[in-house]
Amino acid sequence: MTRHFALGNGKMLVNLDDRGMIRDVYYPYVGQWNHVGGYPFRIGIWTDGQFSWLTESVWEVNRCRYVTHSLVTDISLKHEVWQLEIEMQAGVHQRDCIFLNGLKLINHGSKQRNIRLYFHQDLSIDESEVGDTAAYYPDLHSLFHYKKNRYFMFNGNQSGLGMNEYSTGIKRFHQAEGTWRDAENGKLSCNPIAQGSVDSAIAFHVEVEAGQSAQVHYWFSAGSQLDEVVALDQYVRENRPGALLDRIRIYWQKWSSKCEMDAGDLEPSLLRLYRQSLLLVRTQINTNGAIVAANDSEILAYNRDHYSYMWPRDGALIAHAMSQAGYHGTIVPFFHFCARHMHPSGYLHHKYNPDGTIGSSWHPYIQNGEKQLPIQEDETALVLHVLWKDYERHKVIELPQSLYKILIRKAAAFLETYWLKDLSLPYPSYDLWEERYGIHTFTCAAVYAGLLAASNFCNLFGDLPSSEQFRERAEEVQNGIIKHLWNEREQRFARGLIQIEGTWKQDLTPESSIIGLYLFEVLPVNDSRLIQTIDQLRSQLQVNTDIGGIARYSGDSYFLSGDLSDRVPGNPWIICTLWFAMWDMEVADSLESLRQTKEHLHWTVRHALSSDVLPEQLHPYEGTPLSVAPLTWSHATYLMAVHTYIRRYQELSSSITEDI
Repeated sequence: MTRHFALGNGKMLVNLDDRGMIRDVYYPYVGQWNHVGGYPFRIGIWTDGQFSWLTESVWEVNRCRYVTHSLVTDISLKHEVWQLEIEMQAGVHQRDCIFLNGLKLINHGSKQRNIRLYFHQDLSIDESEVGDTAAYYPDLHSLFHYKKNRYFMFNGNQSGLGMNEYSTGIKRFHQAEGTWRDAENGKLSCNPIAQGSVDSAIAFHVEVEAGQSAQVHYWFSAGSQLDEVVALDQYVRENRPGALLDRIRIYWQKWSSKCEMDAGDLEPSLLRLYRQSLLLVRTQINTNGAIVAANDSEILAYNRDHYSYMWPRDGALIAHAMSQAGYHGTIVPFFHFCARHMHPSGYLHHKYNPDGTIGSSWHPYIQNGEKQLPIQEDETALVLHVLWKDYERHKVIELPQSLYKILIRKAAAFLETYWLKDLSLPYPSYDLWEERYGIHTFTCAAVYAGLLAASNFCNLFGDLPSSEQFRERAEEVQNGIIKHLWNEREQRFARGLIQIEGTWKQDLTPESSIIGLYLFEVLPVNDSRLIQTIDQLRSQLQVNTDIGGIARYSGDSYFLSGDLSDRVPGNPWIICTLWFAMWDMEVADSLESLRQTKEHLHWTVRHALSSDVLPEQLHPYEGTPLSVAPLTWSHATYLMAVHTYIRRYQELSSSITEDI
């Protein structure tokens, strides 16, 4: 089930589906741990002797979006036969680990209704169903679940009154399906405690007049001990849950409007996705600096791993987009995270868990009998590149000064020495897609940019010899790219070099990431070799269906839907499509040609979910989301494309004014 909503504050992340069901609860880090074991927190209705879960198809989804420019949901479901509608506005408190959901029950019928609203809690604390406890807490008339140092307290009210029923029980063990079954007869058993593999449910009874509505609020708090969740629960009741939801909405609306900009001629739909992308990226950033790739546990149905890691490359490019948008303060912890967890030799690992420990990997330390570093060198290089771009933009010198010894110099020394002298290119590593070991054009471009950034920082802090040393090495890499990765016969750059029987051979597979030569400014945009390369790649990687878009590379089978063909070289990726969009914007020579590139942005809007969530990739024939959603990198790349369009709009408008 696709995650239509991500709601978080850097310490807790709650994902919902299009019906408002909780699907993931991450705490105390965004991405670690997920305390929901793949089963939804069900919401059910009992009225007139009948019961229905909102997961059932009789409930039609009327609206599925965020409240404008916020991290509060706006969901509407309607049961036509019952003439009953439910509106939900849910959010996570901007500071504290509290989830709130305000539900409005609208009776469209002609008679008064007694409605019982049921909330089901299905936790697997610390990602295990073993050893959990669910218990009624009489002091607050609430329920809580706990294991070790994880506590979750559930409560709610309607018309100032608390819950009418509760129960705890055993789930998915022997013959017990779970307490949610207990709700289906319209009455909970009030069992006060259960231990092991457990779940719970609470209920609220409301009378709703014909043509009228009633409000119910539901919330839970998370903490490391009982006293903490008790205090948070009291905070909600004392400050009123409805008022807190209003504060959440106002906070995020102000946060997302912090850096107003001249948007040129961009339409409201494009700017709406821009603002929502800022917010969705923010939900994936931990307070400790870890920027997580994606937190959609549905991926576990296809792979015994997930995307809840920080890849330094993804993190760097996401930080770059947020820096462009003016959110320097938001990304400062990311660079400190990288400094804390960098290997003593000066490189960053493949990926990290949100708490800073090293993540899972499939890159070996030995291959064909030879030792190798299991890294992707572009990840180290791009952190330096983005840090320099952030300094250029915001001129906050304290940040690079604090990182100069512990990050900048260490990473620069590694990049300079990790290279093959006879090729003037970086030593082999894994590509950005984590699939191939070799010397890759994208990686080489990133290393070039990282070395230039190091040179600039050394110059900034007065170390001129080191500045010159790193600049010379960057230029050597640039020359190595031109000499060894350009293919004269094909008139384009290769994807990279692979070693066959001791000899380096060009890999000429059409590959979208070769556009890194433009993204990292290895060559100017008017370089004929770059132009010819990108023109060829576009024709070779275009998905020629009604969906369109650009594939990662020719023959990409990851999440492939259907067979590979000339029409479908691979599934269309949001990132890759927007890379080529940025190129088109960059080379546009008039406002008229620039305006035509907006179609790429509109394409992205059309293929977002109704909640503006962007997936990793799309079904090439149906346009439905594939893999994870939201993918943080997709949203960041959309932000970068909008920034590119606005910059070019201003440049071209200025040139017209000068001509006049």
